Amino acid sequence: MHAPGNTSGVASADWSATDLGEPGTWPGALRLCVDIVLNTPLPMLLLWGPRRITVFNDAYAELAGPRHPRAPGGRVPAVWPAPLAASPATLQNALAGNAVQLQRQRLGFVRDGALASADYDLYFTPVRDGDTVGGVLCALTPSAPLASVPAPADGLRILVVEDNLDSQYLVVEMLKAFGHEADGVGDAENALTLMAHNSYNVLFSDVSLPGMSGVDMAREAVRLYPGLNVIFASGYGDALLRHVEFAHQSLQKPYELEQLQAALATISRQLPAGV
Repeated sequence: MHAPGNTSGVASADWSATDLGEPGTWPGALRLCVDIVLNTPLPMLLLWGPRRITVFNDAYAELAGPRHPRAPGGRVPAVWPAPLAASPATLQNALAGNAVQLQRQRLGFVRDGALASADYDLYFTPVRDGDTVGGVLCALTPSAPLASVPAPADGLRILVVEDNLDSQYLVVEMLKAFGHEADGVGDAENALTLMAHNSYNVLFSDVSLPGMSGVDMAREAVRLYPGLNVIFASGYGDALLRHVEFAHQSLQKPYELEQLQAALATISRQLPAGV
């Protein structure tokens, strides 16, 4: 769809068959943004207008795989592109006029008949058309590799209680990569059952769980296993933890991996040798 001479930008494509129509009818903001998208070497998309028409560049089309439509797009998508589907709330925030960044979002693209996934940082920029937001630019870059942290000489035995299975899996695998033993479970009742059959140094639990809350579960666990160390993860700040009577650490969601590592390091320093 590119014009002879390897030119790039609006003039490089035939737009007559797309949902955007001829460029001569476009508002200036749309023409400028399409030029930005098509001239940017990083993967980038533009979501435009109330119909949510999408335009993307060759870099994004290459990333999305051979089954993805070729650049420049310019149609209402049957399925949201992965970067726009990553967080509907964030996209709505950008459409409301706010520039937003999302760090380390796991995106999946079909490669050789299988789903390949990797972490990307997403950058949403609202585009104003007069007094209203006409669209949103979305650029993405591969997330930086996680910092390598030396594994402890004697790893901890950790039970992760998290009802979001994707988050649970990620945390458990990261803890194992750092030299700890880790199991994951999605609710308090099964967590207490696991603790009855296994010895853990650390209980790392979400505060809000289906059924019994993480706080009530941890309270029972500490009563049964007095040497257990508790770390809470909460999306509500410390409001639900103000009256917890037993020792604990807490992390505010979304937390950094380094924060969890620091909390575990504190526990490791306090444990008697050989425990």
